[in-house]
Amino acid sequence: MSSPAEYYQSLPPITKAYGTACLMVTVACQIGLLHPELIGHAPEVTFWRFQVWRLITNFFFLGKFSINFGIRLLMIARYGVQLENGPFQRRTADFLWMMLFGALSLLVLSAIPFFESAFLGISLVFMLLYIWSREFPNATINLYGLLALKAFYLPWAMLCLDVIFGSPIVPDLLGIIAGHLYYFLTVLHPLAGGRNILKTPYFIQKIVARWRIGAPVNNAPQADRTSGVAFRGRSYRLNG
Repeated sequence: MSSPAEYYQSLPPITKAYGTACLMVTVACQIGLLHPELIGHAPEVTFWRFQVWRLITNFFFLGKFSINFGIRLLMIARYGVQLENGPFQRRTADFLWMMLFGALSLLVLSAIPFFESAFLGISLVFMLLYIWSREFPNATINLYGLLALKAFYLPWAMLCLDVIFGSPIVPDLLGIIAGHLYYFLTVLHPLAGGRNILKTPYFIQKIVARWRIGAPVNNAPQADRTSGVAFRGRSYRLNG
């Protein structure tokens, strides 16, 4: 069995960086080194007072220490890792672009009064969960030891549980919408004969290559993500 340090080192780079940032920022807020009001996104402060760092920092706060915080962190460690090591293996630039597109989508959606939210970290994690459920729709999930269901339905089950336990519904809904938008544009729309209009920008690929982030790109032909049946998923082995 590997040690915690070995497990941490084995994590794929983007998921590791995001999970670490979420943990550090949340801990800093919990012990009083950082106040959440300084990192939350509020348009009147972010833009009119030019505190543009809020566009980024709001994604790293997952709420105060609680069971929900632990669950969100575990979701990053499980579903983010399985995505980056599975469908996005040797496609670090694509995974990074997916995260950036999700963050931009959430910022736009949060401008709608009903979806207004100062912190979008939970929504970004839920987006990862939604995309994972579409990539591995037939995986069997044991939900808290109470219910076994297909991964395809997991986002909706988690949303229902959050509502039952009194958590706000908006962050989960935002994540589902952003996740479905990404999956529609990159998989469903091309499957229907459309063009993939969300290809990873060249500058993202250059950044990943220049900084040698992740494993080198495999020059072997990649499986076409737009061929086959929608929601069929892939035959990757799920650990745990």
